[in-house]
Amino acid sequence: MSKTWLITGISSGFGKALTEQLLANGDTVIGTVRKDNKDIRDLQENFPDTLDVSHLDVTNLDEIHQVVKDAFSKHKQIDVLINNAGYGLFGAAEELSDDDVNLILATNLTGSIQMIRSFIPYLRKQGHGRIIQISSYGGQVAYPGNSMYHATKFGIEGFCEAVAQELKPFNIGVTIIEPGGARTEFRYGSAHVANLMPEYDQTPTHDFLKMLDPANGLAPGDPSKMASRIIETVDQTPAPLHVVLGSKALRETILRLTDRLHEYQSETDMAASTDIE
Repeated sequence: MSKTWLITGISSGFGKALTEQLLANGDTVIGTVRKDNKDIRDLQENFPDTLDVSHLDVTNLDEIHQVVKDAFSKHKQIDVLINNAGYGLFGAAEELSDDDVNLILATNLTGSIQMIRSFIPYLRKQGHGRIIQISSYGGQVAYPGNSMYHATKFGIEGFCEAVAQELKPFNIGVTIIEPGGARTEFRYGSAHVANLMPEYDQTPTHDFLKMLDPANGLAPGDPSKMASRIIETVDQTPAPLHVVLGSKALRETILRLTDRLHEYQSETDMAASTDIE
């Protein structure tokens, strides 16, 4: 049975791969873009009845509310929201400008939160739906040189875990997608890099520069395969809360969570020592 999806950021990366597969499957996609491009125009020509494109800057709250309102008014029912818009920001915390910090928070964190909040009343009234948040294994594992990116991903995962519990009684599922490195524009084109300071050269903080250079090897993740796995989660009941994509991403996540668990288990006596007897 065909579904209607709203996907933010369809002009490249996962958003584009998801849109192409869903349209080929006969589904309807309401896709948002910040800037028009030829690939999206070509898709519109090929799928005039099932691709509905809207302009959206997810840092603009009024635009978020208007796009969501117009989408439900036009399509009546939307089965799935995929919060995909976002970007990477690299550099030591000290190297980032105030504008760098504010923009990534507004895009990756606040923008995603407000999209979900705007969607909830409509999904609750229609009695079903699925919210898919594109995060990263960087929502569980942190590396130097990525502090603000991790802040947005750790933040949106906490938000989604709470919202998943709030929405369960209304037959609305929430899934957090945690991809590893993929061959998308995230690394090779759209990544934002701070004004780097020589003090951090030859330290682990600037190791990300190797990752951003395709000459040092491409990321292992296949965006098309990842998009297929994301789409498949919609038919899983109950909705999986966390889905990790990529063998390295899963390995690193398990290692970090295991270390974190051991860390907390070692604090049993100390934690109890602060209780009122």
